[in-house]
Amino acid sequence: MSLKDKVQDLLKGALQENPSLFLIDFKIHSDNTIEIIIDGDEGVKVEDCIAVSRAIEHNLDREEEDFSLQVMSSGVSEGLLHVRQYKKNVGRKLKVKTENDSIEGTLVSATDDEVVLTWKTREPKPVGKGKVTVTKEANIAYQNIVEAKVMITF
Repeated sequence: MSLKDKVQDLLKGALQENPSLFLIDFKIHSDNTIEIIIDGDEGVKVEDCIAVSRAIEHNLDREEEDFSLQVMSSGVSEGLLHVRQYKKNVGRKLKVKTENDSIEGTLVSATDDEVVLTWKTREPKPVGKGKVTVTKEANIAYQNIVEAKVMITF
């Protein structure tokens, strides 16, 4: 069994221990650096990363294969990749890029197929001079999303 297969089996077991956690990315680099990025429905605590790390590290033999292991949580600067990430960010402001458009809005819902964003914009009045504030809404299928990031506001 290869190092990758062993790590995948151990990782699967570790994530089953805490069902609110899920895998974002897993790589083994040429120098045997194992890199695991996880996220969670309620976020990821340092203790979660430690638990996943221990579940893997304590079950691999360094005498058999030398490795280094990094378990980290998905960062804010990284885009949203999984439906579960969208669902946990309902109510937050997102910037979503599609092939033809870029929309900044509040994520009001996330189903298994699409997200719904709302935002306010100023448009000319239908009659008369001046502008009026209107609320816009967009339903965007996951397959049409090129990139989506949570917008941090201070």
